[in-house]
Amino acid sequence: MASCLAPALLLLLLLGSPSAVAPNRCVDAADACTADARCQRLRTAYVVQCLGRAAPGSCPRARCRRALRRFFARGPPELTHALLFCPCGGAACAERRRQTFVPSCAFSGPEPAPPSCLAPLDACEHSRVCRPRLLAFQASCAPSPSDLDGCLRDQVPSCLRAYASLVGTAVTPNYVDNASARVAPWCDCGASGNRREECEVFRGLFTRNRCLDRAIQAFDGGWPSVLHDQLDPHQDPEHSLLQVSSADASLEGSSMLSMLPVLALQPLL
Repeated sequence: MASCLAPALLLLLLLGSPSAVAPNRCVDAADACTADARCQRLRTAYVVQCLGRAAPGSCPRARCRRALRRFFARGPPELTHALLFCPCGGAACAERRRQTFVPSCAFSGPEPAPPSCLAPLDACEHSRVCRPRLLAFQASCAPSPSDLDGCLRDQVPSCLRAYASLVGTAVTPNYVDNASARVAPWCDCGASGNRREECEVFRGLFTRNRCLDRAIQAFDGGWPSVLHDQLDPHQDPEHSLLQVSSADASLEGSSMLSMLPVLALQPLL
C-alpha cells in the first residue's frame, strides 16, 4: 500500500497542478518553489528522506526531520513560508497544505493514536536542537495583553519564523485537519496523569495562542505580494530565516518548563 501511495505523494509535493474548482495557493507556492533551484533541491531532499525505503509501517524519521530543518533553515524564506502558510479556501488546498512535509513520517507517525503531549515535551527538553527553538517560539509568540488581537504587528514575522523552526523537531506541529487552519503537535493530554495541567498548558501554546493565530492570518492577508518579492541573491543561507538569533542566547539558561505559563493566558478547557 505504501509503495503505491509514495509516488502519488511525491507528485503532489513536487509538482504543481492547477485547480479546476478554485485557485489553490498551495499549488502556486509549490510552482514557485519548483522554479527556484535552491528551494526545489532542498524540498526534493526532504521528500526523498521522508518517503525513503523503510520497514513497513515505519519511516526514517530522524533523517526526515533533519532534512526538513535544513529546508526551512536554508531555503528562500518567502518560498518556504508560502508552502507552510499558504492560505486556503477549500478542503483540497488545505489537505495539500497539511501534507506539505509528509505528516505520516515527520508529524504523526504510524501510531493509531497520538501519545501524551508530555512525551514530545520531555524529549524536547533534553534536545539541543528542539529546546532553544521551543523557548524562542514561546518568547516570539507570547500574546500581548496590550493588543486586542493578541499579537503586536512587529511581532508577527518573528512568531512565524519561530513556529516554522519547530518543524522537524520533537514537537513538530502541523495543521490538524483540512477544514481549518488550526495547528497542534501530534499529541493529546488524555493520559497525562497528575501532569495533566502541565500537558494542557504545553498544547495550549499552539491551540489557544491568539498571537500565533493572528500571525498566520496576517500571512494570509499579505499573500498577494509574497511570491512577487525579489529574493536577495547575496543572502547567506547559513544566516537565513530560521536560525536561532543572537537575541535568543538570553534564553539559553532558562527552564523551558518554567516558561510554559507565558502563553497560558486563557483558562484551560
